[in-house]
Amino acid sequence: MPMADTPLTTELPIEGMTCAACAARIGRGLTGLEGVEDANVNYATARAVVSYDPALVTLAAFNATIEGLGYAIADPDDDAADRELAQLARRLAVSVVLTVPIVAISMVPALGFSGWEWVAGILATPVVWWVGWPFHQVAGRSLAHGSTTMDTLVSMGTGAAWAWSVVALFADVDHVYFETAAVIVTLILLGRWFEARAKRRSGEAIRSLAGLAARTARLADGAEVPVDDLQVGMRFLVRPGEKVPVDGRVVDGASTVDASMITGEPVPVAVGIGDEVVGATINGNGSLTVEATRVGGDTMLAQIMRLVDEAQSSTAPVQRLADRVSAVFVPTALAVAVATLAAWILAGQPTGEAFTAAVAVLIIACPCALGLATPTAIMVGTGRGAGLGVIIKGGEVLEATRQVDHVVVDKTGTVTEGRMEVVSVTPSAGTDPQVVLCRAASVEALSEHPLAEAIVAAATDLEGATGFENLPGLGVRGTVGDADVLVGRRRLFDEVPDDLLAVVAEAEDAGRTAVVVGWDGTARGVLVIADRVRPTSAEAVSALRGLGLEVTLLTGDNERTARAVGSVVGIDRVLAEVMPDDKDAEVQRLQAQGHVVAMVGDGINDAPALARADLGIAVGTGTDVAIETSDLTIVSGDLRAVADAIALSRRTLAVIKGNLFWAFAYNTAAIPLAAFGVLNPMVAAGAMGFSSVFVVTNSLRLRRFTGYRRPTTTGEDLPVGPERTNA
Repeated sequence: MPMADTPLTTELPIEGMTCAACAARIGRGLTGLEGVEDANVNYATARAVVSYDPALVTLAAFNATIEGLGYAIADPDDDAADRELAQLARRLAVSVVLTVPIVAISMVPALGFSGWEWVAGILATPVVWWVGWPFHQVAGRSLAHGSTTMDTLVSMGTGAAWAWSVVALFADVDHVYFETAAVIVTLILLGRWFEARAKRRSGEAIRSLAGLAARTARLADGAEVPVDDLQVGMRFLVRPGEKVPVDGRVVDGASTVDASMITGEPVPVAVGIGDEVVGATINGNGSLTVEATRVGGDTMLAQIMRLVDEAQSSTAPVQRLADRVSAVFVPTALAVAVATLAAWILAGQPTGEAFTAAVAVLIIACPCALGLATPTAIMVGTGRGAGLGVIIKGGEVLEATRQVDHVVVDKTGTVTEGRMEVVSVTPSAGTDPQVVLCRAASVEALSEHPLAEAIVAAATDLEGATGFENLPGLGVRGTVGDADVLVGRRRLFDEVPDDLLAVVAEAEDAGRTAVVVGWDGTARGVLVIADRVRPTSAEAVSALRGLGLEVTLLTGDNERTARAVGSVVGIDRVLAEVMPDDKDAEVQRLQAQGHVVAMVGDGINDAPALARADLGIAVGTGTDVAIETSDLTIVSGDLRAVADAIALSRRTLAVIKGNLFWAFAYNTAAIPLAAFGVLNPMVAAGAMGFSSVFVVTNSLRLRRFTGYRRPTTTGEDLPVGPERTNA
């Protein structure tokens, strides 16, 4: 039966995995089921993500397969990480207390006494068989299913050392290895404890995001209710200093909102009636009445958590090699250990020394570091990205950034604010600029033109206008007080003063819109309207170039305006008056030239190009369609976050490669040393634990990534054009 066109995806939390070999074995088991398209098992996150056809396979089959392999489905509400740490801590404490005297009486001659071997054996037995029982349990389950894991090596190594020592004790042989077995268990347990702590820290992103959410909301009538009870359309109050419970629209009040925990933006944003606010952001000094627009799993915070969680569960292509190596590493190590034992005995070496070398090979060969190299870096990198307002959708995205050499940037809503604003008011001689703006806004208040909206928004006072008349292609007319006011093109006026004509010409040359205002037949002033360039766009372009990237500005706007914007932000290559299909075609053209292209956009018209690009980057202030088709999402509108995203992705990939190099180099170098007797089992156990801790700790360095964004020193925005003017 063929696979369904759109397979379902489910996530399964798994208990009992101890190494990458466990993950590989579960992955093979799930993939082998009919109807399973793909199964990605992540050792670091202890989860399996399975794509399947529900007509061919059920969730019960997944559970049965996992349990049949010796593992279990975890309770999703159970904090397994905390429980694992507590269990490890208890066993480690017992192991240390018993192992210290064993080592002391075994290795310090002054502390020796007659029959010390029997005391060492008595103390070592609970260490090997109770403290180390999880190793033996997992190894036994694996062998019962015809496979091996890291725990197989540990179990066989420590069990063999203990058994040899017991035989030697009763056979009255001089040398015993009780201290070796106890120290190996202790060191490996210590390494796992450090590893578990580090893994838990690497997963703090999701927990910190979840902790941001408000628990209750205060309704408009003053009643306090759980956030889960809020529905779309309900109104709630947000007092100064409180968290906004869910996404909504301000219907009353004005304030500033600190959204840094969501967007990574350090500067609070002013909000008023009609503005959108995001759940979990913190209200400033004003009181707000907000109408809920998104609740539950539809809020921006919930979406970010979901995207981060999916990213942390993903597998980077570079990890697949490590997974394949880990799957065959344990059987290979067992074969090398047997060969080492045989070679030493055939070479005429003492059996005890041959045994010691074989145990060292078993212990040193554990591929823990290989299994942790990639997933821990992805967890920390994507988590740090979330803290900066950058959502990286998976390991594949990290590798896609490595070869990106060209960034295509949409103009409207990405480089610019995406809304028209009055950027300057220039009156004629002897005219009050506020009167010019007030009379123009009073008439335009009766118009539905987009430019009218910008003019009205800029005015602080309005007077009632009468006799409104729309003049198609020219402007509008109305009476304000006793003045007959005209607002529109300069052709509305028989005569325009030279100083105002100069302002009009300058504005048009800069790609901005000039609106002439006058009354009683005389032009009295000029309003210049433009889509403001974001104040950080020029800095963002500079940062992208600093990363070795070429930048192209792509827009459906006219050529003159596009060139003006490019001049402001420092982009020389500008393509204007392009349709959505043209944007897609331009990305294809660049790819055909050998470029690896990243596309940055925010609108529905950008979606085809975002999907086509090697790396799609959506500005989170844009549409859901753009976000869904992208690989990276910038929660804020700050273009510098694009540079943050690319730099962080590259840094994460570099850490992954460093981790894999260390893991491969460690095993490649250490196994021959152990086989030739250079490393004894205790040193091997310490080195194995250190390698895992090193890999995880190296990944945690990504938490210190800061990015390019810093608090801005001014709240002003840049208008489209070469200079700045203020109303």
